[in-house]
Amino acid sequence: MRVFDRTTVETSGFLLAALEQASEAVILIDSDLHIAHFNAAAEQIWGVPREEVLGLHANLLGIIDLGPHSEITLQRGDGSRLRAAQSVSRVEVDGRSSYLAFVRDISTEVERRERLAMMNLVADKTSRAVVITDRRMRIIYTNAAFSGIYGYSPADVLGRRADHLLAGRYTDGKTRRRLLRHLCTGSDDEEEILTYDKNGDEVWISASVRPFRNKRGRIKSVFALLTDITENKQLRSLQQLITNALADELPLTEIAAQLCRRVEVIAPDVVCSLLHIDADGRIHPLGGPSLPEAYSRALDGVAIGPDVGSCGSAAYYGEPVLASDIDNDPRWQPFKAMPLAAGLKACWSTPIKANDGRVIATFAFYFREPRAPSRWHKHIVDACVHLGALAIERKEARAQIARLAFHDMLTGLPNRTQLRYLVDQAIEDCRGGQLALLFLDLDHFKDVNDTLGHSAGDTLLIEFAKRLRACIQPSDLLGRLSGDEFVIMLPDCDPARASRVASHITEALASPLWIDNRQVPISASIGISIYPDNATDLDALIQQADAAMYKAKQAGRSTHRFFSADMNRLAEQRLVLSAALRHAIADDRLKLFYQPQTRTVDGALYGVEALARWHDPDLGEVPPSKFIPLAEEVGLIEQIGLWSIREACRQMAAWRRAGLDIPCVAVNLSPLNFQNTKLATVVEETIAANGLPAEALMLEITEGVLVNERSAAIATMNAIRTLGVGLSLDDFGTGYSSLSRLAHLPIRELKIDRSFMRDIERDASALAITTAVVRVGQSLKMTVVAEGVETEGQRQLLAGLGCDVVQGYLYAPAMPPEAFERWLLDHVAGQARAMRERIEQARPQTAPSQSMASTGG
Repeated sequence: MRVFDRTTVETSGFLLAALEQASEAVILIDSDLHIAHFNAAAEQIWGVPREEVLGLHANLLGIIDLGPHSEITLQRGDGSRLRAAQSVSRVEVDGRSSYLAFVRDISTEVERRERLAMMNLVADKTSRAVVITDRRMRIIYTNAAFSGIYGYSPADVLGRRADHLLAGRYTDGKTRRRLLRHLCTGSDDEEEILTYDKNGDEVWISASVRPFRNKRGRIKSVFALLTDITENKQLRSLQQLITNALADELPLTEIAAQLCRRVEVIAPDVVCSLLHIDADGRIHPLGGPSLPEAYSRALDGVAIGPDVGSCGSAAYYGEPVLASDIDNDPRWQPFKAMPLAAGLKACWSTPIKANDGRVIATFAFYFREPRAPSRWHKHIVDACVHLGALAIERKEARAQIARLAFHDMLTGLPNRTQLRYLVDQAIEDCRGGQLALLFLDLDHFKDVNDTLGHSAGDTLLIEFAKRLRACIQPSDLLGRLSGDEFVIMLPDCDPARASRVASHITEALASPLWIDNRQVPISASIGISIYPDNATDLDALIQQADAAMYKAKQAGRSTHRFFSADMNRLAEQRLVLSAALRHAIADDRLKLFYQPQTRTVDGALYGVEALARWHDPDLGEVPPSKFIPLAEEVGLIEQIGLWSIREACRQMAAWRRAGLDIPCVAVNLSPLNFQNTKLATVVEETIAANGLPAEALMLEITEGVLVNERSAAIATMNAIRTLGVGLSLDDFGTGYSSLSRLAHLPIRELKIDRSFMRDIERDASALAITTAVVRVGQSLKMTVVAEGVETEGQRQLLAGLGCDVVQGYLYAPAMPPEAFERWLLDHVAGQARAMRERIEQARPQTAPSQSMASTGG
């Protein structure tokens, strides 16, 4: 047994007493790893009295790792667990190793640490930047979002002042001072402020700062929450600005100015400019409130080109152009003096394009130092190019709508609405003087439209408007009412000057136009009314000039007439007649009369021609010479033609069911009918519905249809002829037809106009023309029909020429169906009698017998 001296014993006792008083658990473990000492703090941590653990193996306490420092989880006597930090020291005494373990309850610390770790995790997951500084604004913490927004790692920023790190040349000082005041007051107000990232690029943020104070109220640290609004709120504010401006119908220049001002707020280092590029490729300033006014004026009207500064070049190429140093950029040399004098040293211009690809504007950033645009600048421009296009195209669309509302789309002339305003203004300014209103209508315009097509018709109208404009003074007013109707208003004009102007126009129109390599004659009929002699308002002046224009047409066209009181009555009659005609068509009050066509040699029935007739209950019998031209003028002739086909086929089917043998019915059609691509289908359906063979129908056309072999009319004619329906060329010889073209067209029949029949027996010219037509028909193997035959002498002369068929009063006028039926029965009976007589006359006479002679003698 080892004996200790008194000093050793006293020292050991002192140490054990000290260990007993320690706040941390102290466990003495001998060389066999048994517990030799277990102090009061250890009893508290494990929740067991020392008597129960002394002499037990240390593993029972959970002390496994005898390393210097570690964290362990302990199980207490009541089964609960806690986290503890342990520190184990090895002690050598007399060659034997013992261990002294210090254990501390760190459950609260671990909980706080885990909570902090979770808070850090959450902070790193948010898209908003978190910055914590000490009271001197030195950064002590940043989250992952901060690094993502600004590009700084935590190591880059720790210890640096936040207000110095994020501020730049154009960071607003007033906003910074307001944020500092929020620290003093503890308010939660947010401020929008321009900051800069690690690369020097602009970052707009919405910042909220809160102080953390100690118990004495002094700021201990500062918490800042930063939201990146660079491409969100700031760019949306531009969109909202333009949307509101468009909704408020602000002028385009004001919208452009507002856009530039707003851009200069969110990008304080730029001077903004918006230029419009017109259809001729010329520059016109729209917005640039911070540019010198003289510089903007100098840009107005400059033509774009490959070396016209940044904007002119960008518009020319349709691509962004950067001049990072205006002073030395070759494209800027002729233009650099004014921007350099204003302190503008670089310019970046981007073209603004319409949906159809046209460059309609440029959007430019000027910089006060030689440089290229930043990433933020590019985002702004991307937004502004879109918004600029939206604003300009919308304004262009509205301007186009206004032009359409007040101007003729084809010629660009004032339309009826604008004319009313302009003429009313001219009347108001007249102050007792005279005005002349000329109403012009193109002669034979429908023939051009129907034969050469609508495109040629449009070209004719455009050229007609140009010639009219060249004939009048700049102070005179030219407008288009509709179709081929134009109006000229001559201020301070008496009838004598009006007549001179009208004559000048007639002379100017004498030269034909060339349209699609064709020479097209052009002329106009002009009616003139005088203010205030004839009327005092536009409607009355137009109505009167219109009536006078019809007088000019009746006088042979290509001339002018003045309004007179008698024309009112004629104009009213025309209005009444056109209204009555519309009702007659709608109420099926038109009728078809039928005129027989007979063979020249034997008088046999060749066919009938269906002719429209109109008896009105109020107007009485209206002749075709009156209502057919009217139907052409008011757009009813095509409807009448289709009705005639259906009615004639219906009548033919009825006659055939009744046993009447009528070979063919001819129906007159307008050239307009042959522009209808569905005409052949209508004809096919109509003859099929009535059970008729195709050869029972003949459609008569005029020479006007043949002017343009490329027109839709030719295709329609071929489709009809393919059906087996015949085509007859009416009034042949009165117009101009190319014989070579006629030979290649599906014409089966030529009709000689009635005008040649009147003088054929005594006029050599009429006889020569008739002979030529018959010879043409014979050479092309066509049937030749002569109209208007009234005498036997005419028939005999035509028979001698070889004309196949005659039609006219010699045999019968046009008759209602019932009268024609009676005529046909009488004609057939007469033909039979004539045949019997010819047979009797041809039979040889029997001589008297000799016996009878003898007897008689």
